Amino acid sequence: MRPVLHGDVVAAALVLLRLPVSARSEVMRDMLEQAAAADLYSKRLGKGHPAWGNGSLMAVAMRRERAAEPFLDDPEYCRCLITVFSELLAWRGERAMFSRKRRKCRSARSDQAATV
Repeated sequence: MRPVLHGDVVAAALVLLRLPVSARSEVMRDMLEQAAAADLYSKRLGKGHPAWGNGSLMAVAMRRERAAEPFLDDPEYCRCLITVFSELLAWRGERAMFSRKRRKCRSARSDQAATV
């Protein structure tokens, strides 16, 4: 996924604001996965994904229905922003853990190959 900017966070939060609280985390995860897939697609084929755009979170969010942006003192909007940040942190952490495990496996395989 492309680097996350302020506009990406706002666009995602506005998508979540239209949804029931119970659906927000799952939809946020879906948007993160779609942005990551679109980024890989874009890098591999040199063009944006037809459904999810260029790999940015904003491109994914802008293709969904969004609420009008309220003021920052709106409690539901604040909850949506918190959901965006918390899911982003969790998602990044999971991907980093997976990446570390893959590096360890590759390192172990290369160590085995070197001893053979």
